[in-house]
Amino acid sequence: MAGDNRIVKVHSGAAFAALKDTKDQHGKYQSVITLAALMEIGRYRGKSGIAERAKKCRRGPEKISEDWDDESIRDCLVGMFHSGTLDGPYSAAVLLIGVSSTYTAGMAPDTDLLTPLRRYWGYSSFRPLQERVVRSLLAGHDTCVVMPTGGGKSLCYQLPAVVSGRTAVVISPLIALMQDQAAQLAQMGIPAAVLNSSVSDEQQARVMREARDGAYRLLYLSPERLARGDTLGWLRHVPVGFFAIDEAHCISEWGHEFRPEYRQLNRLRTRFPERPIAAFTASATRHVRHDILAQLQLRDPDKYIASFHRPNLRYLVRECEGWEQSALLVKALANYQGNVIVYAPTINRVEETVDFLEDQDIPAVAYHAKMQNADRRCNQERWMSDEVRVLVGTIAFGLGINKATVRAVIHLALPKSIEQYYQEAGRAGRDGLPSDCVLLWQKKDAGLLGFFANQILDAAERDRAWQRYHKIRAFVDTPHCRHIQICQHFGETPKWDSCGACDVCASVPEWLSAPAQPVAPRFTLGKVVAGVGKAVATASGAGGVSFADADAELREYLREWRRTMAREQGVAAFVVLHDTTLEEICRVRPASIAALLEITGIGERKAEMYGEEILGALQRYREGARASAQVEKKTAPAEETLRLLAEGKSFEEIAKIRGRQLATVVNAVAGLVERGQLEFQPAWIDRNRQAVIEAACAKLGTERLKTLKDALPPEITYDEIRLVVARVRREERCKATIPA
Repeated sequence: MAGDNRIVKVHSGAAFAALKDTKDQHGKYQSVITLAALMEIGRYRGKSGIAERAKKCRRGPEKISEDWDDESIRDCLVGMFHSGTLDGPYSAAVLLIGVSSTYTAGMAPDTDLLTPLRRYWGYSSFRPLQERVVRSLLAGHDTCVVMPTGGGKSLCYQLPAVVSGRTAVVISPLIALMQDQAAQLAQMGIPAAVLNSSVSDEQQARVMREARDGAYRLLYLSPERLARGDTLGWLRHVPVGFFAIDEAHCISEWGHEFRPEYRQLNRLRTRFPERPIAAFTASATRHVRHDILAQLQLRDPDKYIASFHRPNLRYLVRECEGWEQSALLVKALANYQGNVIVYAPTINRVEETVDFLEDQDIPAVAYHAKMQNADRRCNQERWMSDEVRVLVGTIAFGLGINKATVRAVIHLALPKSIEQYYQEAGRAGRDGLPSDCVLLWQKKDAGLLGFFANQILDAAERDRAWQRYHKIRAFVDTPHCRHIQICQHFGETPKWDSCGACDVCASVPEWLSAPAQPVAPRFTLGKVVAGVGKAVATASGAGGVSFADADAELREYLREWRRTMAREQGVAAFVVLHDTTLEEICRVRPASIAALLEITGIGERKAEMYGEEILGALQRYREGARASAQVEKKTAPAEETLRLLAEGKSFEEIAKIRGRQLATVVNAVAGLVERGQLEFQPAWIDRNRQAVIEAACAKLGTERLKTLKDALPPEITYDEIRLVVARVRREERCKATIPA
């Protein structure tokens, strides 16, 4: 039998058995095992019947294929050996011959992959490196894959699971990603399940029972679920083909998202030594890659590293003041057609930015960790289904998001590392069309990064944080090609000197180069939201790219159909149809199921589920049907805050009504006071505290709140300081405008 033949020496005093494979008269492998090992298996697996038969068997080995398949016995013995459960009066050495499973031994190198690729995924060809990765896993090799966002990593472990007929166990920290991928696979006709904290006990019991029976091709587990004491033992009874570790850079302390629970994944090697392990990541430096190999104990792995150069992305970096940043954000959003992600550094900044954009009549939704799960999921789905084109989030947003038509990613603060920036900015342009990655940072961002680095108690980790800081500062400060800097950071040496696609190597767009002017809020009671395609004007660069000249009205009509189908089925819009698939349907306008099957992303199951519906929608469009405009009667955030204050609501009550953090409401009120749209109310702050803050302002100025906070008694809060400072600034501005 193909596989590794190896002798494992073990200490005296353990119970050992000689396990070997022999062929029967039909050429099939049968497991032959000694009496002692058979008895131990019976006790280990709780098969009392086998243990009893073992006691009756006093003469040599007995074939047990009628009760156990050969792979179950091999798995059991290897697990017993590594877990230390083999003990007894015997002293010898365990001879493990061919312990690799038939899967690990490998499938034929000429296995047909294009047929299942077409049937399930609706693709006629692979992206770069995908086929090689799939064949490595089918051959039973440990594998390490570094592939940028949008490179198609998920297919690399999904396809071999389908072809092999065994269960691929996918370890991922991203609960939303697991759920979306499982739902998407189900719609493709591929059985998949999820085990994490979001799944009820009843559902988990059902999934575990069905997984033991081999019902799933893919089983998604969180690292926390894997770390539970019973999980590894339970997985011994699942017909596992291989393990796929997503976001593998989380295992390295040198990475930008180190997760201690990932360090426990090395137990997969000791408990499942015969199963291949595949590590996947989008951003890993050379040091992190080496750490991944060592921590997961990958054995002579096949390594695939795609280029880190994303030629369709344009990097634009600008240092700016606070007011200038807001003005540039508004100008930027007026110049991009398509979805936009805005990254803000804190939860308060997320909420303040959403309110600011709403006051500018720009619909936006928030995404951050303190939102209720249902609200966060709802906002994400509204953005994914194109109801709202702008999403403002913390770094928690975007991991595993399958949205191809993001035309711009805008950062409002300096990222902690190049890896973080590359991963977040890389969510733009996954469809290959020109897209912008805009970094609008302020000098105070650098000070905050340095401050937080110094708060790290562990000396080694503090040193790594400072190294990341210096590299991201060099990225924004050095007048060198942004693309080259990123590639070199990850160990890639480009063969070109100028990219022609960054603010250093090419001209910047007019909206970024022209002087910015402060913007004031515009209050509007109602607005028409007719979808992303009509929401904004086009411009040069990324914003000027039409969606491959597809009919805009048809696109909006099909998006509306997709939203309806997604709501009816309780799934994300992209699970019904990918953006790129929808765009191709708009261009081709298929008139039959056969023609629909030629569309990229339409496999047999997808055509079966939605084919007639899609053709019907196209026919209705030809007959004159159009997307219905959605009138969103929504009060501007600033106007709503003013109304609630006039009703006598407290700041805490306003925060609850508006679904905002208290600090966000206080900052909004302070902004209204400073702009002269709201009178300061003495009841907001204790009179004595107000006097102390005003005295500090007179002495230290009002430019930096932290300077005031450090000088004031500790019981005085930032919220109180912010409100008094707003009043002082307003009074100073009024005095400055009064003629002498």
